[in-house]
Amino acid sequence: MADPKGFLKEGRKVAERRPVEERVHDWNEVYPDGIGRALLPIITPQAGRCMDCGIPFCHQGCPLGNIIPEWNDLVWRDDWEGAIERLHATNNFPEFTGRLCPAPCETACVLGINQDPVTIKNVEVSIIDKAWESGFVRPQPPEWLSGRTVAVVGSGPAGLAAAQQLTRAGHTVAVYERADKIGGLLRYGIPEFKMEKKHLDRRLDQMRREGTVFRPGVDVGGELTGEKLKDRYDAVVLAMGSTTARELDVPGRDLDGIHQAMDFLPQANRAALGEQVEGQVTATDKHVVIIGGGDTGADCLGTSTRHGAASITQLEIMPEPPGARPSGQPWPTYPITFKVSSAHEEAGERVYSVSTKRFVGTEGRVTGLVLVDVVFEGGKLTEIEGTEREIPADLVLFAMGFTGPETAGLVEQLGVDLDQRGNVARDASYMSSVPGVFVAGDAGRGQSLIVWAIAEGRAAASKVDEFLTGSTTLPAPVKPTDRPLTV
Repeated sequence: MADPKGFLKEGRKVAERRPVEERVHDWNEVYPDGIGRALLPIITPQAGRCMDCGIPFCHQGCPLGNIIPEWNDLVWRDDWEGAIERLHATNNFPEFTGRLCPAPCETACVLGINQDPVTIKNVEVSIIDKAWESGFVRPQPPEWLSGRTVAVVGSGPAGLAAAQQLTRAGHTVAVYERADKIGGLLRYGIPEFKMEKKHLDRRLDQMRREGTVFRPGVDVGGELTGEKLKDRYDAVVLAMGSTTARELDVPGRDLDGIHQAMDFLPQANRAALGEQVEGQVTATDKHVVIIGGGDTGADCLGTSTRHGAASITQLEIMPEPPGARPSGQPWPTYPITFKVSSAHEEAGERVYSVSTKRFVGTEGRVTGLVLVDVVFEGGKLTEIEGTEREIPADLVLFAMGFTGPETAGLVEQLGVDLDQRGNVARDASYMSSVPGVFVAGDAGRGQSLIVWAIAEGRAAASKVDEFLTGSTTLPAPVKPTDRPLTV
């Protein structure tokens, strides 16, 4: 145990973000000099709050099974190299999860039963940022090559985790990505103010040095068909994510100025990185309405703020969550509570319990949308009579989530079965209905968290290794049937 009285002496502290009036004028991360550096003055006593519980429920809260009490203790003892070894033992990319994961480990922290939980996520990102600065993160090329080849389709967190594990196991791995650069949504879906792409590029350089081959700009399922892919490689891992966006089929949907979030955010990310984007959709001087109250909606909010929107309204069909853990969502489950992201601190209005009836416009372009208040009664959504109203909207962004992977092209060509939800079906070994074709991450699980994607990538890699060689020493942190600690 780090400090036996740490949780009694210290309260919870988190890194302070840069002032709103400063950060909304640039695309840099919202923390000064990066969150890891911002945390260093406070992180040692925060790690000392960990009680090294006899049953560490934080392990259950984390799909990766991070050995959290151990690296908390090592940080408190100023053993940063030991801490990153423990952290990397279960997590390939803590610089991603430490910035982007909603930290279900913290809501499962035993200290959180009656106090504020340990700042696990902050300790995690401090460890990896310190490790990069100190030269503790080095390439780990395999000692020998197996002679087997693997294609990974998709370069998001699931694909990258699977690729790194399989490369280190001695297989020759090629990662295919249809975008012009590797990274999937980490590259073009996550705004710079949440994670600067230097963190991604640094990790990709490590993977190249280990032997992973990256092939961006290849639309697998087009010229490179599924049949050719199977013929060329001994195994295939499908990690192309859940990219079919949920639609809103109401009158006026065909008006100009209504876009999916994933049409808007990638363009903004490219422009923020200095690329020229023809016909870019921007929020400058527009009344922006974001439909969807989750993380993607917050990303649209922060991006629109930096564009200089005239106003921003974020709509959510569900009621406003409570500020504290509800009685029906007991510890250690992940509760649905009211959260304020960095983007919500900066601008915008959030409106809950509303549904969009129709879009209105002039000359073929959206100018507003009509809302109605709703309530859930008897298990169904009911409109409240007399609450219809119109709000201005020059730009409408759909951030309502995704329904599954795209099936046209590669999925159809491979002939893999789909489950009832439209995801690629897989068995307990992450293998699809086609021998040698595996699936990891959102393509098989459905839309989920980055930490689940990495966990599934690692687990699928162990099953691919076993398929190719007959045995494996790679860890398998989760099974395809595992579910989060939620109600």
